[in-house]
Amino acid sequence: MTSSEKNIANDVQITSVGSHLNTADHEVDLQALTSNPLSIGEVGTTLTDAQKDFVLKRLHFDSLLNFNELPPQATFIFEKIEQMSTEEAVEILKNAIEEHKDDVNILDEDEELWERLVNYKGDRHGHSDEKGEIHERKYHHQPIAIPNTVPQHPSTFREKIESVIYTRKASSDSSSISDSEIESGHSAPYYRIADWSLQVRLEAVLIAYWSPYPQVRAVVDPYDDPTIPVETIRVYIAAALWTGISAVINQFFTERQPGIGLGMSVVQVFLYPTGLVLEWILPKWSFKIWKWTIHLNPGPYSFKEQMLATIFCGVSNGTSYVSSNILMQKSELFYNNQWVDFGYQVLLILSTNFLGFGLSGVMRQFAVYPTKALWPSILPSLRLNKTLMAKEVRSKINGWTISGYKFFFIVAAISFLYFWVPDYLFTAISQFNWMTWIKPDNYDLAVVTGSFGGLGMNPIPSFDMNIIGTSGFIAPFYNILEGYIGMLLGFFCILGIFYSNYKWTGYLPPNSNRLFTNEGKPYSVTAIVNEQSLFDQEKYNEIGPPFYSAANLVVYGAFFALYPFHFVYEIAMNYKQMWEALKSVFRGLRNFKRSTYEGFDDPHSVMMRAYPEVPEWAYLIILIVSLVLAILCVKLYPAETPVWGIFFALGINFVFLIPLTTVQSRTMFGFGLNVLVELIVGYAIPGNGLALAFIKALGYNIDGQAQNFINDLKQGHYAKLPPRATYRCQLLSVFITSFIQLGILNYQITGIKDYCYPDNKQKFTCPGTVTFYNASVLWGVIGPKKVFNGLYPILQWCFLIGFLLAIPCVIFKKWGPRKLTKYFEPSIIIGGFLGFAPYNLSYSTGGLYVGYAFMHYVKRKYEAWWQKYDYLLASGIDAGIAFSSIIIFFAVYYHDKSISWWGNNVQYEGWDGSMTKGYLNATLQAPDGYFGPRVGHFP
Repeated sequence: MTSSEKNIANDVQITSVGSHLNTADHEVDLQALTSNPLSIGEVGTTLTDAQKDFVLKRLHFDSLLNFNELPPQATFIFEKIEQMSTEEAVEILKNAIEEHKDDVNILDEDEELWERLVNYKGDRHGHSDEKGEIHERKYHHQPIAIPNTVPQHPSTFREKIESVIYTRKASSDSSSISDSEIESGHSAPYYRIADWSLQVRLEAVLIAYWSPYPQVRAVVDPYDDPTIPVETIRVYIAAALWTGISAVINQFFTERQPGIGLGMSVVQVFLYPTGLVLEWILPKWSFKIWKWTIHLNPGPYSFKEQMLATIFCGVSNGTSYVSSNILMQKSELFYNNQWVDFGYQVLLILSTNFLGFGLSGVMRQFAVYPTKALWPSILPSLRLNKTLMAKEVRSKINGWTISGYKFFFIVAAISFLYFWVPDYLFTAISQFNWMTWIKPDNYDLAVVTGSFGGLGMNPIPSFDMNIIGTSGFIAPFYNILEGYIGMLLGFFCILGIFYSNYKWTGYLPPNSNRLFTNEGKPYSVTAIVNEQSLFDQEKYNEIGPPFYSAANLVVYGAFFALYPFHFVYEIAMNYKQMWEALKSVFRGLRNFKRSTYEGFDDPHSVMMRAYPEVPEWAYLIILIVSLVLAILCVKLYPAETPVWGIFFALGINFVFLIPLTTVQSRTMFGFGLNVLVELIVGYAIPGNGLALAFIKALGYNIDGQAQNFINDLKQGHYAKLPPRATYRCQLLSVFITSFIQLGILNYQITGIKDYCYPDNKQKFTCPGTVTFYNASVLWGVIGPKKVFNGLYPILQWCFLIGFLLAIPCVIFKKWGPRKLTKYFEPSIIIGGFLGFAPYNLSYSTGGLYVGYAFMHYVKRKYEAWWQKYDYLLASGIDAGIAFSSIIIFFAVYYHDKSISWWGNNVQYEGWDGSMTKGYLNATLQAPDGYFGPRVGHFP
């Protein structure tokens, strides 16, 4: 194809109407754009070679090995730069500065550059005060026609950006940074103003057509092609298959510590070849159903099909919260309710899951459409699908030329092989409690440094990525750091409470999530309830109340402080945005014809206007149906739960929905309403652990499931999937997943020996359900009145502490030094206290190191490398662990073939591996052989 033919083709590829707020201005013919790529000489014809070089550097495309075929993203951005006027660009930057003020996900360098560009007093035609020499890249294309509207000064352009554009040598690394640039305080040359006219348009185009966040630009395209097939038969076949498989595996291992799961990265890797196989074997038939034409095989398997299938499978990636309800009620270890049959389970799981689904539609306007609703946790999934599906142009970044596709599979293979070492061959390096090996019989050393029963103060806690986790590659570093600071504060609080024997904690293990009797033995709820599982005063008078460990006390105190703190802090800091979101929701409910995208100028929201929206009533119908199912659940079965409790759970979710979701969408920090709900219900319905568990499941699961669905909706938003297709897929996925999870759960209760017992050989210790069960006992059966008035009165003051603490934090955030306040998120610090019982510092220290390395250092110093490889590194590690752990479990653990040697035994030989009591012995050291309130005076 000749140059002129290519340019003619390019006119068809990109439809430009001159306004970034017009949907058509973001649309392209993707097939034409990718099949006829343009060279650097055929784009940006109003720009000089040096300006093109500058733009490529900013987009991280300067590292391409061949400039004859540019990536379509670069072609698109070049066109938009030429179309945009400097006046429009300045307005875009002004709005961005205002909108993203104190936005923790915006790079400081980007924000400072926007402000300097808007306030720039120099030559607005492009001159700079900086002098020097530039070595331009020669692209060998036809002479450039320079328009009068964008004045250029070729003779001075070399002087103008010498210190901005690096000297390029044929053998040099394309992403290297010169010493002078580092000394100037900027990590990259494009953060210094060299050509104001070019840079102001470039930055505005990135904001208006792509994203102000580099992490989003790394995974999302700045354009859309609405003609690409999305909701196809292939999607439903492939997604249903892998939804079923992942639901089985994830439910099976959900109660294991540490957990194992078939993460979305693994599912995505399997979905891709499944889609290709279906493309190969399905006939190219089409048939008509009413007004719709269905194509069995509409051409090549597309990126949008892959994304829709991923979202379909995403529901099965997390197990339903009510699985803890069902397990707790059916298991002989807990309530042993024999009436919990399959019908009750179906009503319970469908009602809770669909309540969350119904609420997710209401949340779209403040958790999906705004630019700030980033949801960092979904970005690796988008990046992996892009790597699997998109053609990659070869490049050299910091010496790395490997493609993202190969990089992912190499990392996954290494992770798969390596995981055999810490998980089977040399397990001591998994929870690496090496400090306790020094003196295994030293109880205090085990308490402070132990990885199993201790608090995990260990500078080198693990060489196992399943323990370290991959959130350090994904979560913003300030999130990781502040959460860890909170854990450190919690660590010292727990130590102080434990060793002071406050409220008899010295008689109990320091970091257990279980309940104990006044003799330090495990507490059983069946000993204090009647046949209806309701509180029995006579039995209670004999047994006495249950007791918390030091860590559990701190965790609950932090929860009680966090609710009022977070509510007050978020409203004080973001009341304008929340009020607008609330008004937008009510406007949408009042006027069904109103577009839900109205008022949102985010480029991805602009692009999504091309697709029919899901009306609010479609979500409200799901909400109503799920409420009916919940009512049937408590009316047809002896759940001992009043109907008003269901509406209470729904109401409290509405109150906290906005403050909880907005902070999670931008920071990745979230928490549920479970503790708050159990406290209120404990007061309202005393002596009833079943009612508490039921309403708590609704109270948590409505919000938790809604946020899970919101994650999927945001993925569809970034990938430009038709919302109605996403709606249908999520609806069907919930239905399939719910029944599969119930089947697996019922098998586990009866089919796995010693399921949920603390000494289970296969590590099925059920940490989540144990915590859930203990809460139902203490706050439901015993009740908060007895807890606050007799057992732990200090806990009630935590609410006041949280409320009062919010006031100085708001003052500091609003009027403190900006360098200190921008990344100050005190809710995350308080949330760090929640990381104990049964987990500890050893599960977070490794993640802190990873987070600093990749989300702070590499992201700032080597942004191009980070954009291409970071999320793939996280996904590859997760994929390898998932494959390996499943094979290891069924090959050597399910039928015990463990290896007994020092490296697999040493971690359990001391106190840390068997910490079932405190430093005090109730039988020997407590009055009358038991601690706590005296018999006859139990609260």
